[in-house]
This record gives sequence, structure tokens and C-alpha cells, in this order.
Amino acid sequence: VQLQASGGGLVQAGGSLRLSCAAAERTFSSYDMGWFRQAPGKEREFVATFTWNGFIYYADSVRGRFTISRDNAKKTVYLQMNSLEPDDTAVYYCAAATRLPYSAYEDQNKYHYWGQGTLVTVSS
Repeated sequence: VQLQASGGGLVQAGGSLRLSCAAAERTFSSYDMGWFRQAPGKEREFVATFTWNGFIYYADSVRGRFTISRDNAKKTVYLQMNSLEPDDTAVYYCAAATRLPYSAYEDQNKYHYWGQGTLVTVSS
């Protein structure tokens, strides 16, 4: 599965951005699609996942501010980010996994396909 992330950029605190991740995969609808991020000097962390069967999970740090969605016809997953904070500054990665169990959706090691990352910078 080839993934292409886009939509990053520079935004002021309180602003919004929408990230997109397009997949070159005809069976896109059967994959769990996730977003992760890696801030400077930190490890990559889970942000959100939209499972193949419609379940959505968020990290506590973004719940209520970020919204993950997917369009299976367009083979694209989105991350709408509102009320951005400087701590949201990171490279954001989309990832795909094959039908994860409930306990694994936050585990980046369970995602076998990754996009190249898109940089989001939030200025204070």
C-alpha cells in the first residue's frame, strides 16, 4: 500500500489545518487507517485511527480538537485539526494496517504501511 500525505504547513496557534492521505490501493476500504506524529526530539506517537469497520479512536491529547475521516471511494483519509497548539508541532504520518484488534490500534508497530510524513508547525 502506497500512501501519500499532504496538507501540512505553518499555522498560528488556534488555527486549523486539514491533512490528507491518499492511498494507491484498490482494497483501501479493508484497511485500518491511522495518523501518528513525531515532534522534534520525541518518539512517534499515536494520534487517531479510523478502522475499516467504522470505529474511531483518538489520543487524549487531540480528542475534541482533531477529527479523522475517510472517503473509501477516493481512497483517502483525512485529519481535520482545529484549535492547534504549539505542542501539535510535528511531522504527521499516515499509516495503514490490516484489521487490527482493539488492543493494537495505538501500536505503531502493527501498522505495516506508512506515508512519507507532512510537517505541521504551529507558532505561538
